[in-house]
Amino acid sequence: MSAPSFDLVVRGGTVVTAEGRAAVDVGVRDGHVAQLGGAMSGARELDARGRFVLPGGVDPHVHLHVEPEDEEPHFADDFTSGSQAALAGGVTTLGNMSWVLPWEKIADRVRRETAEVARKAIADVFLHTVVATPTREILDEVGAAVAAGQSSMKVFMSLPTFEASAAEFGLLMRATGEAGGITLIHCEDLATIECCTALLARDARTSCRHFAESRPVEAEVVATERAIAMCRATRAPTYIVHLSSAAALAACRAARAEGLPLYVETRPLYLYLTAERYGDEDAPLYVAQPPLRAGADGEALWRGLADGAIDTVASDHAPWTRALKMESGGDVRRARPGVAELDTMLPLFYTEGVEAGRLSLERFVALTSTNAARLFGLYPRKGTIAVGSDADLVVWETGGRRTVRDEDLFSRAGHSVYRGRELRAWPAITVRRGEIVFEDGKIVAAAGTGRPVPRGRTERP
Repeated sequence: MSAPSFDLVVRGGTVVTAEGRAAVDVGVRDGHVAQLGGAMSGARELDARGRFVLPGGVDPHVHLHVEPEDEEPHFADDFTSGSQAALAGGVTTLGNMSWVLPWEKIADRVRRETAEVARKAIADVFLHTVVATPTREILDEVGAAVAAGQSSMKVFMSLPTFEASAAEFGLLMRATGEAGGITLIHCEDLATIECCTALLARDARTSCRHFAESRPVEAEVVATERAIAMCRATRAPTYIVHLSSAAALAACRAARAEGLPLYVETRPLYLYLTAERYGDEDAPLYVAQPPLRAGADGEALWRGLADGAIDTVASDHAPWTRALKMESGGDVRRARPGVAELDTMLPLFYTEGVEAGRLSLERFVALTSTNAARLFGLYPRKGTIAVGSDADLVVWETGGRRTVRDEDLFSRAGHSVYRGRELRAWPAITVRRGEIVFEDGKIVAAAGTGRPVPRGRTERP
């Protein structure tokens, strides 16, 4: 009897999931993993001998540009260039922040951005509904939206609308949780930020050298503790985005010890850079919200990544060009927050986490793929390598060294805050739903081949 025929066979690699690893070939048919191990032949075969084969990364926190409704400056990457940066960096699924405008319904915004994903994306994409003002109409929509697969809502505590509608935001969390979804929260207290910024302005200390002082750890801790209180009151699954400090992480540890459905994300910036960067001439390039912190905060985050206190690493990819980042003149009141991360997030995290001995490869997979897939209703379609899962596979090169260079990036931001850093691991080949989309340093798939990803209920990692 002849061996089964597959569209693609990845042969000779070591397949790694969050649960373990095994030296098995992977057979792909119709975009899905159809067989693990055993005899197989493929219309195309990839040689993964001596390499690890990991699930495609699931980055649940990106900001990709949607076609403008005004002439304001905007992020450099859209769904096409953002996909290119992601796939080159080993990420096959993106969670984009989708702002519901005051005159829109949730369904209107989802419909519009889903159509844009279908036209432009190469990576697969899901959307988080960002609610700035929880009107009665929005609250009435939440249950149906979650049931239809739009199962995550995003709240910014740092916006003026939060304090004015705090009770309604609690109702939004409760409605989302009851329907099976999850609420993402940006935890910075606006009153603390405004007070600190006003004091800096009074003393004529508004350069980016003082950016960390304008949004201190206290602002994050106050907001994080309030988010925890809302989680406790509503019992709604709650996801703290881009947590940056040891003190905020300690608050989350205590809350999780109570059994609260609280989950924590951090991002690369806080693992590799400190607030000392705000003393550099190009300080605006490092501006993010929350700001860079002290070295001790970074070490606390690494411990949390290793011991399970932190669930995910996400890029918060906010790709401004260098010119737009520097346009503020270094004034903390006008500096544009966010950096481009998609090209570098996984290679740098692999290098500094796995290769440096801080994390196991299985833990790397959990933090960068499996946990996000579970939390955002994508598992087991995404986030693992198993029969029936989407064939999102990354063959990793770990046998050499290379340097992060601006000219190698796919993001239209055109620059990286990690320029000059050494990498000891990077994607050699990226496969999305059975199609080779990145190989030999090139994107080899077309815009419009990415898909909006259907989602189910949130699941504990």
